[in-house]
Amino acid sequence: MHDWIGETFTSDAGWDHLERLVNIGNRMAGSAGERDALEATRDALSELGARDAHIDTFEIQGWTRGSSRIDTPAGDAECIALPRSPAGSVEGRLVDCGDGLPEDFEDADLEGAIALVSSSVPDHYDRFIHRREKYYRALDAGADGFIFHNHVPGCLAPTGSVGSEEAPVGPVPAVGVSKEVGARLSRRFDGDRVTISIDCETPMAESGVVRADIGPETDEAVYLTSHVDAHDISEGAVDNGAGTATVVEVVRALRSRDADLDRRVRVVCFGAEEVGLLGSTREANRVDSDAVQAVVNCDGIGRGRTLECYTHGFEALGEAIDAVADRFGHPIATRPTLHPHSDHWPFVARGMPAIMVSSDDGDRGRGWGHTRADTLDKLEPRTLREGAILVTGLVATLADADPIDRRERDAIAADLEAEDFAEGMRVTGDWPF
Repeated sequence: MHDWIGETFTSDAGWDHLERLVNIGNRMAGSAGERDALEATRDALSELGARDAHIDTFEIQGWTRGSSRIDTPAGDAECIALPRSPAGSVEGRLVDCGDGLPEDFEDADLEGAIALVSSSVPDHYDRFIHRREKYYRALDAGADGFIFHNHVPGCLAPTGSVGSEEAPVGPVPAVGVSKEVGARLSRRFDGDRVTISIDCETPMAESGVVRADIGPETDEAVYLTSHVDAHDISEGAVDNGAGTATVVEVVRALRSRDADLDRRVRVVCFGAEEVGLLGSTREANRVDSDAVQAVVNCDGIGRGRTLECYTHGFEALGEAIDAVADRFGHPIATRPTLHPHSDHWPFVARGMPAIMVSSDDGDRGRGWGHTRADTLDKLEPRTLREGAILVTGLVATLADADPIDRRERDAIAADLEAEDFAEGMRVTGDWPF
C-alpha cells in the first residue's frame, strides 16, 4: 500500500525534469526557451501516462532585454532592466526611499525624481510588500524612474516585472541593482541627479499552458499546478523549476494509485506567471468553479525541508494539511492567511479553494530567487523527493475528501482589507473586486 513512498524517495523523475528545465536557460515568458519548457513538461507528463497531455497557447505582451545603465556624477553603475520596463532614458534627483513602505513614499519628495527602493520588508511589518506595489507607489508620488536594490549581499541585482494588466509595459524606466550598488548610490549620490537608460524590445509573443489528467474521469477535479517560466537572467531552479519538477514527481507517484482516487487530478503547468499570472488568470476564468475541488499550487518549493502552505481562509484545506502532516510524521507550516501572488491566486479571487505550497526556510524574502544565483546547486534531490511525498499525500487526500465549500468573494475582499493587502492591490491595478 505504501510502496509508492519508497519509490518516490528513490525516483529520479522529478530531479531529471528539473535538470531538463534549468539546462534550457532563458525561460522568459514568450521566449523560445519557455516554449521548450512547456514542450518538455508536456512530454514528461505524457511519458508518465497522464492522459491528453497538450499545450494550449495564447498571446501575451513580450519583452526582450537589451542593455541598461545608470549614470552618476562619478560614472556608471551596474544594473539590469526590470522586465516590462519601457525603453528610454530619464534623468532626475536620486531619492532613497528606504524599504519602500507606504509611509516612506508619503514622506519623500519624489516629483520628477528617481526612487531608490530596497527589496526588503522589515520584520516589524505585518505583510510582504511586492516589488510592483513599491514601483507604483513611487510613480503615484511623482517619480520618473525606479531603482530596485537587493537587500541580500553578494553583488546580485534583482529582477522582477513591472507593468499591469491594463498597461503591460510599465510607465517609467525601472532597473535592479545589487545591495552593494544600492548602498553606494545612497551613500554617495542621494539628492544628486542620475540617469537611467534602458534599451529593450516589446514585441507581441506567445505563451502557453500545459494540461493533462490522471485518475478517474470525474467532472470534479483537484488541480495540481506550477509555472514553467522563469526570468531570463538565471536558470530559474527554485523559481520555479523545482515546483514543476515536484508536479512531475507527484504525477509519477499518483499514477501508481490511480484506482484509489475518487476524483480526477488535473495537472496544469502555466506559462507567463512572472509577468502577471497570465496563464493562471486565463485558466481560472475558463473553468467551472464548482468543478474545482481544490487547487494545489507548487511555487518556491525545495528551498527548505519544511513545506509552507497558505490556505486562504479555507478551514477544510488546513484540516487536510494537518492530516497529512500527522500521517507522515513530518511538520508542515500552515498559514491560514491570504497570499495574493502566484498562480493559485486567480482561483482564490473567484472563491475557489486553493493552497500555495512553498518552503519555509526562515527567509521572508526570495533568497536567491529573481537573481542570477537561482541555480540548481541551491537544491538537492532529497528535499525535492520529501516534498513530493507530502504533496502527493495532500493531493490524494483532497481528491478523496468531501466537497469543499466555496468562499464568497465579499469575504475574500474583506480578508484582503483586514490583512492590509487591499490598498496595495488597488495601487498596482490588481484589485479583483
